[in-house]
Amino acid sequence: MTTTFAQLGVPQDLIDTLAKQGIESPFAIQTLAIGDAMAGRDVCGKAKTGSGKTLAFSLPAIAHTERHQQGKPTTLVLTPTRELANQIAGVVEPLAKARQLRPIAVYGGTNIDKQIETISNGIDIIIATPGRLIDLIDRTAVDVAAVQRVVVDEADRMADMGFLPQVEWILRHIKANHQTMLFSATLDGAVDTVVKRHLTDPVFHEVFEPEVTVSEMGHVFMAVHKMNRVQVASRIIGQASKTLLFTRTKRGADQLERELRSEGVKAAAIHGDLRQTQREKALNDFSKGKLKALVATDVAARGLHVDDVGVVIHYNPPEDHKTYLHRSGRTARAGATGTAVTMFLWDEELQVRQLQRRLGLKLPLHEVFSNDARLDDLPAWVRQQN
Repeated sequence: MTTTFAQLGVPQDLIDTLAKQGIESPFAIQTLAIGDAMAGRDVCGKAKTGSGKTLAFSLPAIAHTERHQQGKPTTLVLTPTRELANQIAGVVEPLAKARQLRPIAVYGGTNIDKQIETISNGIDIIIATPGRLIDLIDRTAVDVAAVQRVVVDEADRMADMGFLPQVEWILRHIKANHQTMLFSATLDGAVDTVVKRHLTDPVFHEVFEPEVTVSEMGHVFMAVHKMNRVQVASRIIGQASKTLLFTRTKRGADQLERELRSEGVKAAAIHGDLRQTQREKALNDFSKGKLKALVATDVAARGLHVDDVGVVIHYNPPEDHKTYLHRSGRTARAGATGTAVTMFLWDEELQVRQLQRRLGLKLPLHEVFSNDARLDDLPAWVRQQN
């Protein structure tokens, strides 16, 4: 029998807000974590991006958030990247609105004076990257002393990016007794140190979701010709809902964006050299379906969560099988299926055969030109191979 949000103790006004968004029943991590979080326990959740953990911490946090007399934040969410801060804000805002709560997302690369002005008018929930929050605390623009609940999201990525010392610094500045929720794909090493130091008698919840496996998606390996590769990609994009393309370099991403646009494809690129506003616009337009294709480097795609990505194209073959699974996993999220297409040039065939071996795949390498009718129905192509 399916557990409901009401059974987990989520207030009715928040349940109604979820229902308006078409969210009727909780995902696994939500079912596990929300009840304990609603009861005020410290929660440590082991779950990956795309597992639904944002609602697992947002619902209890918002349900318990109260306004401070002086307009200071009482709920704090720490997250490693600007993209994730925006994604969390997108989940939090309608829920906060239902309770007349004031959230703000703060991160680098945006106007700090504007953020300071908004904060000075009073906020209840602050979603922040560690660096920007420390900057705001140093300027006495934000006081976290009264925070009553803290979420540390994607703690493993905080560790990867060298942010955990900043996270610890922030946590030490919280004076009130507070509830702490920490979510991470792994709980070892430096993350374990944070758990032991900052969580009190935490309850541990783990969603046994294996890495996206090769069996959860279709795979097609295409030998393409350099002068025809972008036309092959364009034809695939034409038949898919949304297509995410991966390149090896930032320069390659920019070039592919230009080439796709010259083929009449609505596309944008995201990588570390672009301004934050450009990256946000590209991601937002892609999420809303205004763009058919998004070109990304591996670094830019970490933690990327966009619904309805039908196809992932490895425009350059990945360096290793882990990168293949990480990239391809953008299309097999939350139970959805999709197709991973690997394109390679004649001198990359050996690399692709080695990749297949590491993945445990034994699939044909098809020589493909842009006039190949099979490009119009990738799922059928996948079925024929198997």
